[in-house]
Amino acid sequence: MKVIFVLPFLLLPLRSFSQSPTLKSVLLQQLKTTHNKAEWFVPVNTAVEGLTAEQANWKDSSGNHSIAQLLNHLIFWDLGLLEKFNGKTPAPFNGNNDETFSATTAAQWEASVKRIDSVLTAWENAIAQADEKTLSSNYATIADLNTHNAYHTGQIIFIRKMRGNWNPEKGVK
Repeated sequence: MKVIFVLPFLLLPLRSFSQSPTLKSVLLQQLKTTHNKAEWFVPVNTAVEGLTAEQANWKDSSGNHSIAQLLNHLIFWDLGLLEKFNGKTPAPFNGNNDETFSATTAAQWEASVKRIDSVLTAWENAIAQADEKTLSSNYATIADLNTHNAYHTGQIIFIRKMRGNWNPEKGVK
């Protein structure tokens, strides 16, 4: 009887060892929570969901960026870093980060919403297919990208709350 009682406790360390997070799983988890999987905060797909181009292009009078500009900034950096990660040459960057906060037309807004989703999906696929050596040499960039996405998504939600077009049922009450 004592053997049966002790056996499950001896097997617990084996189970937890087999489920230890890997660099790949941690980076993917971070990326998914900034992309489309709500966890502790609202992901970017939810943050821009249901916005009209007019709402996305609104700016206050103090020179802050619009939601559309923030999204285009994320697309610029996420896509450029993805291309670099995949061994391609990213779009040229002249060093002026302000230019990455480009404005958008009404026609471009929906394309931008789809573009951030496709770029982040491509990132998820690239990480899932990458070997440990590639991830080890790029983990800081990927982790910073995830933090950067979360930061600007928070700004998007703040603007939406300030403008009264945020549904608190989506998170961040």
